Amino acid sequence: MSEPMIAVEDVTKFFGDLVAVSEVSFHVGPGVTALLGPNGAGKSTVLRMLCGLTAPSRGTVRVLGRDPRRDHTLSRHIGLVPQQDGLFEGRTALEFVRLAAELHGLDDPDGAARRALGTVELDSDDHRHVATYSKGMRQRVKIAQAIVHDPHVIVLDEPLTGLDPRQRLHMVALFHQLGDAGRCVVVSSHVLEEVERFGSRVLVVAHGRLAAEGDFREIRALMDDRPHRLRLRTDRPRELAGALLAAGTAMAVRVEGDDLVLVDTTDIAAFRRAVAPTARELGAHLRELHGLDDDLESVFRYLVSRR
Repeated sequence: MSEPMIAVEDVTKFFGDLVAVSEVSFHVGPGVTALLGPNGAGKSTVLRMLCGLTAPSRGTVRVLGRDPRRDHTLSRHIGLVPQQDGLFEGRTALEFVRLAAELHGLDDPDGAARRALGTVELDSDDHRHVATYSKGMRQRVKIAQAIVHDPHVIVLDEPLTGLDPRQRLHMVALFHQLGDAGRCVVVSSHVLEEVERFGSRVLVVAHGRLAAEGDFREIRALMDDRPHRLRLRTDRPRELAGALLAAGTAMAVRVEGDDLVLVDTTDIAAFRRAVAPTARELGAHLRELHGLDDDLESVFRYLVSRR
């Protein structure tokens, strides 16, 4: 394609004194793109701007070459799965999805709604109200209403929350199917393992900024190559700390108290392989080995600090 399906240029979004998104730029084409970031990172705000639900304070957002905030006809080409439920509790799944089809002006809203529900493995003849549905079923109803009108751009905010493992696999396969058919599918998540299943291009958002972007394998390598800090407890802390430094598996160590060593390393895999044999050679007993910065929040802080 000569133009991206989504183009975000230098976008900043303020809510009063709060800067939710700061100077974010990216282009997205057909296929599946994952928006990865911790809760509160600004992912939902970015997705809302893509759908025209809120306007950027600065910068521009273009979807299919048009402004989603000003061009209301563009909604016919966008499907949204919001993080919030937002379902009409007193309706059946068929009634809810059929209403979405009617609002988009489809010729056969009932048939389209039934096909969309079948795609997400829900029974269109289920007469229960959606208020009685489980979290996973409600998520699938939201996905059905987002794809009922066969949109070109599909935006999904944490769509796998509440789904069981089999349903997750089915939804991931569906997202890939839509992407392979030329649709632009943007999926947000705060779970690294979920994004790995997408096997796609990744945009990493942290503290309202775009911290990294690229192929998932490249992003994962960048995350794994960051400095790591570990807590190690042993009966011979000074001897073991010195040996780890001498072996080159630790870049810095700090001994605290009678049994605690804080270790910084840039090669976590090599350190884990070396620490037990090194302790054994010294006759030291390892009582604890615990990573202090293995959570996603620390990863995102590291990525932001690199920019």
